Amino acid sequence: ENLSRPQVKTFNEVEIATIFHGTLKGLEYLHLRKKIHRDIKAGNILLTSEGNAKLADFGVAAQLNNTVAKRFTSIGTPLWMAPEVIQEIGYDCVADIWSLGITALEISEGKVPYMEMHPVRAMFMIPGKPPPSFNDPDKWSSEFIEFVSRCLIKNPQKRATASDLLKDDFILKMATSSDIL
Repeated sequence: ENLSRPQVKTFNEVEIATIFHGTLKGLEYLHLRKKIHRDIKAGNILLTSEGNAKLADFGVAAQLNNTVAKRFTSIGTPLWMAPEVIQEIGYDCVADIWSLGITALEISEGKVPYMEMHPVRAMFMIPGKPPPSFNDPDKWSSEFIEFVSRCLIKNPQKRATASDLLKDDFILKMATSSDIL
């Protein structure tokens, strides 16, 4: 009797680039208006019947303004949270980009880093450990690996923005018409 986890559907690179093209368009729209989604994960990226990616669940979204240029509350889903969100040291829109990088690992490998661990324990580990990466990097192109590494830079000042990532080689070369989805 096989009691292992059910088979998880994963996506290939063309599908991921196409989904993330739409997701990044949504994030760019929000971020240019100084809004942070704060809960980016696969479950909050919906696909329309035409295959267009749409962001969902704005229940914990936040508005940054000129008086509050950073947020300090630890909010979101723990395993997807950026280190600066966990540490409550102040964060802005690029916290969503970290979560997008974790989502890339989630939809390509079928699991999130630290998934086997209690979320509170994982929250203690994420800020101190090196950024997560692929379990099996040989399965993925250098462009995809580089895209994910640009999302998962620990220093938020050095992390790519949604606008930067829309011009990334992975998105430019791999994203295609949404009808493939």
